[in-house]
Amino acid sequence: MTIHGNQKTTVSALVGTPVRDAAGAVLGRIREFAVLPSQDSAQVHGLILKLSGSAPKGQGSMVAVDSIQLTAEGLQLSPGASAVPLPDDQTLVLLERDLLDQQIIDVNGHKVVRVNDVNLSWEDSPDSPGKQTLRIAEVEVGLRGAIRRLLKGLPASAIDSIASRSKASVIPWEFVDLIDPSRRVRLKVGQDRLSQMHPSDIADILEELAPAERQAIFESLDEETAAETLEEVEPKLQKSLIQALDSEQVAGIVEEMDPGAAADLLSELPDEKSEAILGEMDPEERQEVEELLEFSHDSAAGRMTTEYIAMQATARVADFHAALLEFEGDIELITDIYLTDEEGHISAIVPIVRILLAAADTPLADLPHGHLVTCNVNAAGRKVAELFDKYNLRSLPVIDAEKKLVGVVHAEQVIALLRASH
Repeated sequence: MTIHGNQKTTVSALVGTPVRDAAGAVLGRIREFAVLPSQDSAQVHGLILKLSGSAPKGQGSMVAVDSIQLTAEGLQLSPGASAVPLPDDQTLVLLERDLLDQQIIDVNGHKVVRVNDVNLSWEDSPDSPGKQTLRIAEVEVGLRGAIRRLLKGLPASAIDSIASRSKASVIPWEFVDLIDPSRRVRLKVGQDRLSQMHPSDIADILEELAPAERQAIFESLDEETAAETLEEVEPKLQKSLIQALDSEQVAGIVEEMDPGAAADLLSELPDEKSEAILGEMDPEERQEVEELLEFSHDSAAGRMTTEYIAMQATARVADFHAALLEFEGDIELITDIYLTDEEGHISAIVPIVRILLAAADTPLADLPHGHLVTCNVNAAGRKVAELFDKYNLRSLPVIDAEKKLVGVVHAEQVIALLRASH
């Protein structure tokens, strides 16, 4: 009797199951599942057996899935089929050895979970009538999968009865890719789904992963996402993530970072490494970061960014719209703009909401101004935090000894400061 339809099973349920040869004698018991990502990463290519003592000498230890039938006696090889050696394929993955207990990213829960079992599905082969495929449907990451493995060896009905009391927690296999399967399997979600996550969520995930998996995930990110993620992790982890990259790769990421955050990162590195990275950066970005590196890390200048929008006091709303379109920094941080005179002295701060509600020809100087609070470049980090708390600021302009605007501290930099101090 051939397997029909979509019959569900699991890795834990199949391990130890006997497989008989075409004559009905037990050839061996299932101990592993071979997957060849080079051919199809979602299909079990063959079942690896622990051969019985009566197996012919020199007998291979794997039976191809498409040579198996389900009979009244259980799993049995089709007439003429036999066990064969494992394929000589460097991408070979063994599900129990390489997948179970491995860490995997749950993009919906924004966390790292552990693979407890793998759900499989017997299906009729669409290409070969009368033959079967064994597809990988999903990975179990919850208590249900753990219970199945813990109770392995008990009757299947008893295991299912107990496991079914726990809510299923699974990740569909289609959302899983293999990273570097030539070594131990490392798992990640597809890049399109990973890039949709907030950088702070990616940062949390990186902190949970083992070092090798963490590095593989980080190196798979595009430069912009890597930069945003790097700004969210602790300095110690920042150094760990970039130490395996060459200076040119790091420079590409650093150029995408906020200049203040980039300066903070480079200040934590050995001088030789920092200089090598700066040497690979574009001149304009390098100059911004080098200027910030001259200031104390705990000063206002050490916390500020040079990515802000300042306009002449004579500018109009339409001029701001044009400047906003050309702005290359993080636009989400723009909550206020700063009005200056021709020498760069700050004269007013205008909330962006006031500008967005005004007519295009309205002079910026005529709009309602916010309460102007500034601090000196050498102000201590604690003083900066106190100003934000006292005046409930969204941003704080930083001025030099000549009262010229040189940078801005945003609320998120203060939050990072407070977090680091506790």
